[in-house]
Amino acid sequence: MTPAAREAFALPLLFLTVALLGGVRVADRVSLVPPPLFTLVLALLMVGALVKCGALAPWRLVHASRPALANVNGFAVMAAAFAASAQAFNVATPDTGLPRVLFHVLFLVLLLNTVAASADRVRLLRSLLVIFGSAFTLKFVVLGALSSPADTALQRALVVLFEGVTLGMVSQQPLHPATGYLAFFTLVLFLFGLTLLPPAGHGRRLLEGG
Repeated sequence: MTPAAREAFALPLLFLTVALLGGVRVADRVSLVPPPLFTLVLALLMVGALVKCGALAPWRLVHASRPALANVNGFAVMAAAFAASAQAFNVATPDTGLPRVLFHVLFLVLLLNTVAASADRVRLLRSLLVIFGSAFTLKFVVLGALSSPADTALQRALVVLFEGVTLGMVSQQPLHPATGYLAFFTLVLFLFGLTLLPPAGHGRRLLEGG
């Protein structure tokens, strides 16, 4: 796939798909949930980290030397990446209670640390893989198991004990079986899209005529 085709079709379609699927919630009926305001802050930090670490070069998407239509398309790519980032955090965060607050704080600290560390592109992408992979496991595996109806007496006893220790503040609504699979696909698609973004490199010097 040529860079032009990737920029014009692949990246916008991929990130808009993530932005849509990240808001889908499957229960008795399928609903579309907008990203919370705090995920917009996280998305802004994410884009800043991508730029600082060289995983995204905005000057390769929007520049005075490019045709107007190309600049519009480049801006659309960055806007779609921002929306997809917000929805990626949305889908990886528990919906209610103390876990939601803890996940938001953890995401904020990790992103700020990543920006301060000035990691390179490869390390940043690896870090994001670990962050979203860990969040997915905690939300859909650990919290999902604690929130699902217990099938045995031992499971019920463990759930009661755990809720007693945490004062019931970590319990979530039971998740539909399709929710975890959809979230996994959404996060994989998002991380794949990040690898396709135009990175920093010789392109900046060429655009600047150096």
